[in-house]
Amino acid sequence: MTFKTKESRLLLVLGAFFVANAILSEFIGVKIFSVEGTLGIKKFDINLFGVPNLSFNMSAGVLTWPIIFIMTDIINEYFGVKQVRFLSILTCILIAFAFFVAWASMQLSPSDFWINQDVNGHNLNMVDAFDNIFGQGMWIIVGSLIAFLIGQMADVIIFHRIKKVTGERALWLRATGSTVVSQLIDSFVVIFIAFYLNPKYHWSWQMVAAIGLVGYIYKFIVALLMTPILYLVHGIIDGYLGKDLAHRMIKMAGRG
Repeated sequence: MTFKTKESRLLLVLGAFFVANAILSEFIGVKIFSVEGTLGIKKFDINLFGVPNLSFNMSAGVLTWPIIFIMTDIINEYFGVKQVRFLSILTCILIAFAFFVAWASMQLSPSDFWINQDVNGHNLNMVDAFDNIFGQGMWIIVGSLIAFLIGQMADVIIFHRIKKVTGERALWLRATGSTVVSQLIDSFVVIFIAFYLNPKYHWSWQMVAAIGLVGYIYKFIVALLMTPILYLVHGIIDGYLGKDLAHRMIKMAGRG
């Protein structure tokens, strides 16, 4: 099969970026970083719902999630709801497959010379390091997949409904509106499943609400900051497709 038309090549590129960044988010997400520390500012020390000393400690997966949501909105804009739904389900399957491969690789017997490595003067157990990086708990994996799928479904529905009202105008409104709602869902669902339902942690609802809200505030701000990039990508695609073809595709996508 060859991708001869501009539409098919565009969908291939957008879909590839969508899937690749979603899988990357799952695997780099094991690292938790300090937003304040990264920016070189003082920690905020927030108190929410009786949970003290909160600051913006985020999963490194937030580096690629903005790209995913831009791809979601762009695909929705030019190809419609059905294509986004298909890609979202396909991505969940591929993420699950990636986790299965990671689990299978952890079962392999390591070579003797590989187990202990000298890294910058420190003796590092490579088996433990590998397993801790790639061996995310089942509750976190399930929570992440469910949160992703629900968030994506909410995103495309809200985007499409706003578009019915605005037409081709106000791209920022339907893109940002759908993203902030889907991110709200994603922020709380994954924590609820991975840390509230999980008997290993069983966080209180106050902890879930506080951590989820802090994470959502960060994602909300990033969603607003990404709006110019969304318009930039939209402009590049319009230039690639040509005004007439882009208009026809957007019009057809708006019909569902």
